[in-house]
Amino acid sequence: MNTPPKLNFVANTYSYTVNYSALEAIDRLLRIGFSAFELMMYPGHLWPNDLDGGARRRLKQEIKNRGVAIRSFNQPNIDINLAGASPEMRKYSTDIIRSILELAGDLEVPGVVIGPGKINSLMPIPRERVIGYFNQALETLVPLAESVGTRVLVENMPFSFAPDIDSLMTMVDDFGDDRVGVVYDLANGYFMKERPRDAIIRAGKRLDIVHVSDTGLNVCMHDPIGHGTMDYVAIKADLEEVEWTDPIVMEIIAVSDNPDLELQDSIARLGEFGWETVRG
Repeated sequence: MNTPPKLNFVANTYSYTVNYSALEAIDRLLRIGFSAFELMMYPGHLWPNDLDGGARRRLKQEIKNRGVAIRSFNQPNIDINLAGASPEMRKYSTDIIRSILELAGDLEVPGVVIGPGKINSLMPIPRERVIGYFNQALETLVPLAESVGTRVLVENMPFSFAPDIDSLMTMVDDFGDDRVGVVYDLANGYFMKERPRDAIIRAGKRLDIVHVSDTGLNVCMHDPIGHGTMDYVAIKADLEEVEWTDPIVMEIIAVSDNPDLELQDSIARLGEFGWETVRG
């Protein structure tokens, strides 16, 4: 049996959250060449409250046995909202992320991706208040992350109250803590009509991870490469101009029941656009 080449991408497990455990997803993705992963936090896939101390030690050993790296944890942001109007929602959301940070510490995962939070677009509360709510969460989560050996990474998300890179960076910079990192999602940025070069420069030294997928401009998606309207030749040139050399995280949500094939096809399409796919 031929060994697949090691891919110069990190595989996000979004497409596997409902039907596979994290280890099952890792095993599938290992077979097509991935060796680094961003794992989604989802009950049945990987969820902190499902894992006691013994289960965490066993999972850490299983990951070590496979010789893979876990680059980051992420979550769908469906059930949590750090900027919620009610204190109960904010406490619940902070507690969920707290548990994810603690799991990251136990598994020696260097980063946990979070969203700024959502507001009611029909009757938004004052922006200063929303930012205050988010800062309160960071005041709890950032020191905890450092204490367990991981890092909080805030992502640009069009549905959040800080949807573009400038508003996100203004908020994070004003918080004033160098321990807070940033994830730049290329599809989310494209939906906001941002140029990757400008966004990455704006993120500056805080930038820790770059996500790639495909989308159009009518509805923000995370489709396989080639299903949207993004220009990957231009994006590659922008990434080269700012000298971004870290492996890109493929945060692709499959549009069929065969996510393995769609990831492989996406890699092939990026290769056609000149993206490097194999480590030397």
